[in-house]
Amino acid sequence: MARVRLKNLTKHFGDVVAVDNVTLDIADREFLTLLGPSGCGKTTLLNMIAGLESPTAGEVWFDDRNVTAVPPERRDIAMVFQTYALYPHMSVFDNVAFGLKMRGVPAEDRKRLVLAASKTMEIEHLLDRKPRALSGGQRQRVALARAIVRDPGVFLLDEPLSNLDAQLRVVMRTELKRLHGELEMTFVYVTHDQAESLILADRIVVMQDGQIQQIGTPESIYDCPANTFVAGFVGSPPINLLRGTLEQSAEGAWRVVGEGYACGVPVSMIERMKPPEGREVFLGVRAEDIGIGEATSSIEPDAAAGNFDPTGVRAKVVVREPMGSDLYLTVDVGGTNVKVRTRPENLLDRGDNVGLYFDPGKIHLFNGESGESLISES
Repeated sequence: MARVRLKNLTKHFGDVVAVDNVTLDIADREFLTLLGPSGCGKTTLLNMIAGLESPTAGEVWFDDRNVTAVPPERRDIAMVFQTYALYPHMSVFDNVAFGLKMRGVPAEDRKRLVLAASKTMEIEHLLDRKPRALSGGQRQRVALARAIVRDPGVFLLDEPLSNLDAQLRVVMRTELKRLHGELEMTFVYVTHDQAESLILADRIVVMQDGQIQQIGTPESIYDCPANTFVAGFVGSPPINLLRGTLEQSAEGAWRVVGEGYACGVPVSMIERMKPPEGREVFLGVRAEDIGIGEATSSIEPDAAAGNFDPTGVRAKVVVREPMGSDLYLTVDVGGTNVKVRTRPENLLDRGDNVGLYFDPGKIHLFNGESGESLISES
């Protein structure tokens, strides 16, 4: 078990800045995910923690030890890769035991440790098989057993579930969550899948272009995104973003008005708002926070005062997508496609006109130029 600290970590590949001055503190026994699109620098950052890449600048610390120049085999880490990296000519037992054998662990101790790790990963019945005789999920369990058998201080995982089918990925997410709870190790997990990140992590680090965009719990990342990139990347379907103008009525009430819509802004939100550089904003609203038809506004009475409808939205259904327990409608609001989540028994279909209601208490407001959130978290 170990605390990991990254101090001003930077990595250049020629003229390309893969990781740009990242400072990060990963707590002992924390499950932290590095989340972002392909090419954002998350795997490069993980490789520098592992010692597989040398930083151009900055330092890597494990507890009170500077390991920046320490080779991977002396960092007390274990890695699990996307490709499993199993030896095809070895049995499952020998694959799991290989690292212990290379470290000179006696045969009897190797057997005991392999059996314990195999029991944890529920692969005791597979120890005599070769990797070619295993399913994808079984191979992933073998790779995890090979990592945990070493009892490392830091567990590094690089998109370990991306080669699995959708149903098996769901199962393995649960297994990883269970494994972290049982082992009480420090986990650093790289993924581009925001659902995996939200389910697994104690904290999420969202990255783009080699830089950290936001660090927080899954709840804070989802509910209080720092900018339009985080808002759009975390959540399925992605958040709806509409351009608009922040207006105030003569009576003091606020609303955002855009092409085809108007949405009131609660006083409590205005009081927490960072002063915008201009009146142009992005209004963000998630699919589950949009109502269909008439609705009673939850906006505070003083915020709703004025001579305008604070919540009016006019839309036309473009696509209907049944998803079993939910129905997703893509609707056109003033030329912008907006996703709405509703009940599957809703009979609206392509071409139908519909009135919508954006819940004012659940909206997000972002600067129209920089994309930064205008709302402070507290």
